[in-house]
Amino acid sequence: MRYFIKLAYNGTQYHGWQYQPNASSVQETMNKAISVLLNSNINLMGAGRTDTGVHAKVMYAHFDFDSPIDIQKLVHKLNSYLPKDIVVYDIILVSDEAHARFDATKRTYEYHINTFKDPFVMEQSWYFHQKLDVDLMNEAAKLLFNHTDFQCFSKVSTDVNSFDCTIFEAHWKQENSQLVFTISANRFLRNMVRSIVGTLVNIGMYKITLDDFNLIIEGKNRDKAGFSVPAHGLYLTEIDYDYITK
Repeated sequence: MRYFIKLAYNGTQYHGWQYQPNASSVQETMNKAISVLLNSNINLMGAGRTDTGVHAKVMYAHFDFDSPIDIQKLVHKLNSYLPKDIVVYDIILVSDEAHARFDATKRTYEYHINTFKDPFVMEQSWYFHQKLDVDLMNEAAKLLFNHTDFQCFSKVSTDVNSFDCTIFEAHWKQENSQLVFTISANRFLRNMVRSIVGTLVNIGMYKITLDDFNLIIEGKNRDKAGFSVPAHGLYLTEIDYDYITK
C-alpha cells in the first residue's frame, strides 16, 4: 500500500531534504522516525530536493507499507517523536502507481526579503537594506513568461536532459519591510529560483536593464545571470497533484 505524507520543515539545521552520508537531512530524520514508529524499514521518496538551509511550508513524500495505517494516530505519534523544526500535517492513502516526485504538476516557491533588520526573522528571510525598484522587478518578472529555456539560471554541474520549464506565476509583493517573490512552474532547475531572484535584485538596483534580462535568458550562460541569493530566504510553499485536493 502506498501513502503520501504531507509535512513542513524549517531547513536551518538541515543540509537539505536529500539524504547526505555525513550531514543531517530532513529525509534521513523522517526515515528514522517513521521506521521506528511502524517497526519497519521505511524510505521516503520526496517530491523534490531542497538545498541546505531552504525551508518547506509544504513538502510531500511517499512510502510503501504492507498493512493499513491508523493515520490520525501515526500523525500524532510522528509529531511527538520528530524534532520541533519538522511537522507532519497528513498521511494520505494513494494508488500503488502514485509518485510524489513525478506526478507533481506544479511547484510554488517564495523568496522572502526583509528590508529592515529584524532579529526574529534573520534565519527565515534575507536582510537586504538597499533600495529596490519593486515595480521594475515586477516588469522583469513578467518577461519570464516569454521563455521556457532557463539554462542561464541553472547550476552548471547538474545532470538534466532539458532546461525547459513552464512558468505559471512570477511576481513580487511588498508589505511594509517584507518583500516576497512568488514563482510557480511545472518544474525547477537546481538553484533556479535563487538565481532568478538575484538577477531581479540587480534589476531593482538598476545594475541591468529589462533588455539585459532578456539577453541573459536567451544567452543560456549562468555566468551572465545574477548572484544566487542566500538559501535561508527560500521556501517551498506548494506542490500540486491532480489527485490530491488542497
